[in-house]
Amino acid sequence: MWTKKNIGDQTGKTVIVTGANTGIGYETALALFEAGAHVVLACRSERNAQDAEARLLAQGGKGSLEIAILNLANLNAIGEFARAFIQKHKKLDILINNAGVMTPPASKTDDGFELQFGVNFLGHYALTGHLYPLLNATPGVDTPGSRVVTVSSMAYLRGVIDFDNLHSEHSYDAFREYAQSKLANVLFSVELQRRIEAAGDQVISVAAQPGANKTDLSRFMTEAEYNAAVDRIGALMEPWQGALPSLYAAVADDVQGGNFYSPDEPGGYRGYPAKLAIEPHGLDETVAKRLWDWAETESGIRYAG
Repeated sequence: MWTKKNIGDQTGKTVIVTGANTGIGYETALALFEAGAHVVLACRSERNAQDAEARLLAQGGKGSLEIAILNLANLNAIGEFARAFIQKHKKLDILINNAGVMTPPASKTDDGFELQFGVNFLGHYALTGHLYPLLNATPGVDTPGSRVVTVSSMAYLRGVIDFDNLHSEHSYDAFREYAQSKLANVLFSVELQRRIEAAGDQVISVAAQPGANKTDLSRFMTEAEYNAAVDRIGALMEPWQGALPSLYAAVADDVQGGNFYSPDEPGGYRGYPAKLAIEPHGLDETVAKRLWDWAETESGIRYAG
């Protein structure tokens, strides 16, 4: 049973956690702060970031904290965040693409993409792309290079990438679009690892999913929808436990690129971190390459080592 007590000393490491002010992101940031890392709290608003920083400092840690504003629904803002980070920092050991939105009313990003797809997938694609040269130039502290951890969900199992509806051109279904965005995260994580290996780079790309947790990610669900989900999947975990797969993916010595880490009980909704096999549609190279090409074209961001 792996818990945050198994996290080794992270002193000297610089980490970005997106969506670090609440839920899984907050618990991820807390554990790394406790372990000695310099943790950048990448949050949508300064108020959220300052509140998270105050709570983290009150809980205590041997690392250090930094707040930064990151709007994943705006490609220009993502670029500004990355440029400011690169100007200030000479290394990035761990990037945790954690932030997300689930089942909101039909809405779009500032650039016109369906909100869940635009934030959960495209925003993190863009962020990782901007930061990739720094990730690739970061020497390992106790591992061979840096890591990119992209957070998905077991909802990816129901996902299908509808390339004709990524701007909600035709229709919108909140749960369908959420599943699509989380499948995109798995496809992205695996495809990034393929490209890392082809280039001979020293970065590890892995995916993680937190299981079913008591967080405000469900804030857009009606009471009936929420209760039906709990009836279907069973008891929800506390956020600290849901953060463990991301933490394992970020720091464990036996993590390998291209893998997917999840709570270990059947269904992936509860338990402690373990490697989970990715279903075939999450490994589809044809779809992954088409998705990558689409993201590259739509965002204007081409990865470079």
